[in-house]
Amino acid sequence: MKVLVPVKRVVDANVKVRVKPDQSDVDTANLKMALNPFCEIAVEEAVRLKDAGIVSEVVVVTIGNKASQEQLRTAMALGADRGIQVDTEQQLVPLSVAKLLKAVQDKEQAGLIILGKQSIDGDNNQTGQMLAALMDAPQATFASEIKVEGERLTVTREVDGGLQTLTMPMPAVVTADLRLNEPRYAKLPDIMKAKRKPLDVMTEADLGVTLKTHQQVLKVTPPAARQAGVMVESVAALVDKLKNEAKVI
Repeated sequence: MKVLVPVKRVVDANVKVRVKPDQSDVDTANLKMALNPFCEIAVEEAVRLKDAGIVSEVVVVTIGNKASQEQLRTAMALGADRGIQVDTEQQLVPLSVAKLLKAVQDKEQAGLIILGKQSIDGDNNQTGQMLAALMDAPQATFASEIKVEGERLTVTREVDGGLQTLTMPMPAVVTADLRLNEPRYAKLPDIMKAKRKPLDVMTEADLGVTLKTHQQVLKVTPPAARQAGVMVESVAALVDKLKNEAKVI
């Protein structure tokens, strides 16, 4: 069985993000970029399935410019077998990303697609669900455990009330939650091997997909600075402020 893992290039989670002076977008110039943390978890899960002998091939795909090949190589250093870059300079919304991934899936015919539940830049948590809808395939979001049993998939997912277990046929779409696993660190020999693994570059035209503009960003602003706290002299004064000023009790 083949597993397809979409990944995304994002600003490193430890870097403070800046807004461009014209407020048109986030300023990514000279910032450290990284593999989206939830995508890293998805790659790790696919590689573990391969290590267990359940999966025969792990294919990673990203949508972005040439710089995003760095994240594909990172995923291949973690254990993916080959990569696909859908080349574009556009900042795509989740629906456009899902359409391109659907076209890639039509070519690859993977039995399982594992995505991160969301990217840490857009935080939309939409792409996996939209992809499943376009494929007319079963889906399980916020997965904390994945088991493949023959032609069926059992997924434990995290919900507001606790845990929910779903069983479904494949091909299926699964989005990975934080507690699914702990990604491994890439070893130097694996990083060197990743440079020689195959990486294909495609375009929207190659995939036969025509994208439309669904929304427009009007302005990007940083969050308001947090106000300084107030020291109180006693518990009674704290309770008074919580009750009469903050009105939370």
